Amino acid sequence: MSELTEKGHAGGFIISEANGWRSRAVVTIAAGQNLNAGAVLGKISGDGTYAVYDNDASDGTQAAAAILLDDCDASAEAKEATVIIRDAEVNGEELVWQSADEVTAGVADLLALGIVVM
Repeated sequence: MSELTEKGHAGGFIISEANGWRSRAVVTIAAGQNLNAGAVLGKISGDGTYAVYDNDASDGTQAAAAILLDDCDASAEAKEATVIIRDAEVNGEELVWQSADEVTAGVADLLALGIVVM
């Protein structure tokens, strides 16, 4: 019998969030990325778009700034997407990190935004 692996669902990582849409925002995902729900993002300083969080970068993405709510394929062009940007509790097991080395610093960055990783 084959084994099935279930990937993250839209918003499946959210434990709780602020009333209404206060925890969410619509942002632009930089072109050249195909991201899954729960991807931790940084904000590129030069143009304000969002890309995969990279603690070793120097373009702004070295600070975790949001979590992608749903899958977003921006491979060919930049796309708008909804993110969790503040005031939420999230399941750390369901977040998508570029590497395990980035988790500690990224969790601290998210906490500064009011996003508690549990």
